[in-house]
Amino acid sequence: MQLLISDSNILIDLFVIDQIENMFKLPYKFAVPDILFDEELKLQHSDLLNFGLEVKSLSSETIAYAFELAERYPKPGRNDLFALALAQQEECSLLTGDMDLRNAAESEAIILYGTIWIIDHLVRHNLLSIVEARDAYQKMKELKRRIPWNIAYAHLDELENELKVLHLT
Repeated sequence: MQLLISDSNILIDLFVIDQIENMFKLPYKFAVPDILFDEELKLQHSDLLNFGLEVKSLSSETIAYAFELAERYPKPGRNDLFALALAQQEECSLLTGDMDLRNAAESEAIILYGTIWIIDHLVRHNLLSIVEARDAYQKMKELKRRIPWNIAYAHLDELENELKVLHLT
């Protein structure tokens, strides 16, 4: 099963729309760096472990790499850079919606996905309907989550049309 490293904002996006449990039903393994979990998630979201979230340690070489990243990319937060470094260590993709982290990850040639990708997969795996996805986006929008709304809704429209065509054939 493919491993995906997440920053905290993706997990929080899924929490606020009550889809975190469904996210862990997708055919992927999800992990975060241990320091990110301890500092950002443990207190309010320790139940993520019950859903299957893995907490991974960074090697000493990876920690050194994270500090190199901090010198090259001053805007992403330290824990975000630890997530990027862990994705590099584990040779896997990174889940983030943070633009500064996305820019750094692209420069480091790390494959990226975000909340829109997760919502897409929830729909494709019949864990969320198109209507529920629209409602989820509306709730995230009301809660001031940072998503490129024009892209999110356009993608959902495309997905809806694609699914209609598949059901017609």
